[in-house]
Amino acid sequence: MTTLKRGFSLTWLGHNSFKLVTRGAKTVLLDPWVEGNPATPKEQKQLDKVDVVTISHGHGDHMGDAVTIAKKLKPVVVCNHEIHLYLQRKGVANTSPMNKGGTQEQAGLKFTMVHATHSSGIEDGGQVIYGGEACGYVITLEDGTRVYHAGDTAVHADMALIGELYQPDIALLPIGDLYTMSPREAAVAVRMLKPKYVVPAHYGTFPALTGTPEMLREELDRLKLTAEVIVLRPGESLS
Repeated sequence: MTTLKRGFSLTWLGHNSFKLVTRGAKTVLLDPWVEGNPATPKEQKQLDKVDVVTISHGHGDHMGDAVTIAKKLKPVVVCNHEIHLYLQRKGVANTSPMNKGGTQEQAGLKFTMVHATHSSGIEDGGQVIYGGEACGYVITLEDGTRVYHAGDTAVHADMALIGELYQPDIALLPIGDLYTMSPREAAVAVRMLKPKYVVPAHYGTFPALTGTPEMLREELDRLKLTAEVIVLRPGESLS
């Protein structure tokens, strides 16, 4: 366990799914893919309390458990409008749609939807349904700490705006390559975002995701950046 003494706990559930438990005892599940996630430890697959779920895009390895968790635990589901419509058709009632640039408050926390560059089709019954545009979120906790969950994305110039406008303290960045940024692009993202801490994600789940935290550290050193890379094992918490 890595300690920041910020009054919250952030657990990597593997791939790009995270569980955030705040100082106010609110539980936020970022990209709900745990049951079928091969990287999620068995003891972390069953959740007993979730106040808010955020969905970055429509791919099954990011929202595969959204319907099940939403019906069982009744969290507020923060997502784009198209995923909101899809979830409603599946019988999920408590969705709270938004779009990029907007901010809403749920469970005493602020959720700001920001740009990401990625696809977002939803596979359903052998068809691919339009899932709107992929996004990321900046989550502002009770004490003002800001956590940026980039979702799946390439590096993009708007990260400089995210850094300027929201000044994230912690950035959860994909580094696996092939489907998202590699460590090289992620280091440039860090240069624009200027976070204090970086938690790598979306690597190691499958053999095709070849980026590693060690490669990210090398790229940050090459750019002379001082952000601290915090490497979590699936199921491990930063608290």
